[in-house]
Amino acid sequence: MTLTGKLLTIAVMAASAFGANAMTVSLDSCRAMALSNNKNLRMKAEAVRQAGYQKDEAFAAYLPALDFAGGYMYNQKNLSIFDSDQRLPVQTFDLKTQSYQYNLVKNPVTGEPIKGPGGQYIPEQVALIPKEAMEFDIHNVFFGAITLTQPIFMGGKIVAMNKITGYAEDLARAMHNSEAENIIYAVDAAYWQVVSLKAKQKLARSYVQLLDTLHYNVEKMVEQGVATRSDLLTVDVKLNQANVDLTKVDNGLVLSRMALAQVCGLPVNSDLHLEDEDIEVATVSAPVATSYNMEDVYARRQDLRALEIGVNIYSKQEDVVKSDMLPKVALVGTYSFSNPNMFDGFKNRFNGAFSVGAMVTIPIWHWGGNYNKYRAAKSKTTIARLELENAKEMIDLQVSQSAFKAQEAMKTYEMTVSNLTKANENLRQANVGFREGVMTTDNVMEAQTAWLKANSEKVDAMIDVHLCDVYLSKVLGTLPYPTSY
Repeated sequence: MTLTGKLLTIAVMAASAFGANAMTVSLDSCRAMALSNNKNLRMKAEAVRQAGYQKDEAFAAYLPALDFAGGYMYNQKNLSIFDSDQRLPVQTFDLKTQSYQYNLVKNPVTGEPIKGPGGQYIPEQVALIPKEAMEFDIHNVFFGAITLTQPIFMGGKIVAMNKITGYAEDLARAMHNSEAENIIYAVDAAYWQVVSLKAKQKLARSYVQLLDTLHYNVEKMVEQGVATRSDLLTVDVKLNQANVDLTKVDNGLVLSRMALAQVCGLPVNSDLHLEDEDIEVATVSAPVATSYNMEDVYARRQDLRALEIGVNIYSKQEDVVKSDMLPKVALVGTYSFSNPNMFDGFKNRFNGAFSVGAMVTIPIWHWGGNYNKYRAAKSKTTIARLELENAKEMIDLQVSQSAFKAQEAMKTYEMTVSNLTKANENLRQANVGFREGVMTTDNVMEAQTAWLKANSEKVDAMIDVHLCDVYLSKVLGTLPYPTSY
């Protein structure tokens, strides 16, 4: 359908550009062009694709996530463990005590260890650790980590989000289909408006011709002295008014063609002629039934489908909120590395190590915040269910009203056909009586006015039949719409 609409659009624009004859289009081709060119529908189609991407994104949460983080840091100073050279006392093994003893300076007279000015014993030997030996170059530090995270249990949030995104994709499709139905209905209304004005244009021209003929006859009768000047002026007034009405209809027809071209996504100056412009008999796509299976209607209605999906989405959002009150478990594996590293002494080169663990989060107390959030989500679901039930009741009313209007429109049309037959006969007899001199000019104009009214009512009733038919199809959900996105 989209390709057909594009081809028709190109053909119409080419015919308009090169001044070719006007293109005759059908109602189906107008629908196809409108569906192909409508930007709102294209946005809805893009929303369907977007929802599909979000569905794939939600599914990715089931799978392990692999992340890398790295960095570089420049430090002004090196790292030094000591502020100066360090001297550490040493021990030797004493055979008498069978243990290690510190080597201390002893008094040669008493043999007792000697204390220094600070009250500490003075070691006889020390191990020297220069300050430079414990100084590390950390001017340039490179670091990084590769982390693998596998969710085990997230409180049901991942499962709920996957279902929500699936429902969101269905919702986008339902909104697209609903928009397509609205476009088709708008096209049909504009299409039949053109047909109506075209029929009224023909009618107005016929009425002008009738008055023009009457004007000619009365003018001859005035010359022969069998009619008055007042009779001629009365006909002139009617003729002028008929010409004014014809001009209004001509202008309205031009504007309605522009409106139809705009709905179809074509330039407003496109010269479109409609296949049904010369239609004279009203037809309906299907007989109007007295009752319908409402469950089937509910299943076909895309706007109701959108509300049902909304209820499902709100229901799953309850599970998302509930997950905040449940424990969460995940496995974490990390490989971290740095330069410099201290895995095998301090070395200015890259080295790293693996680490594996599990992470558990258990909500304990949040002063009822999470629970109240869950109750608020349940309230949203309840509201959505009530809106769905209310929509079903409104659809019941819509179906009943539209079926009744369709039946009444058909009855009205049949009565206008009968009235038109009588009006035609009345006009014929008035013309015959006028020629035979038994009827006046006023009688003829009254018959012509009645004929005009009967024709106009028939045109209005015929168009009303078509509009009621398409509206009933829309209400019943039987309007055709594209299924490609």
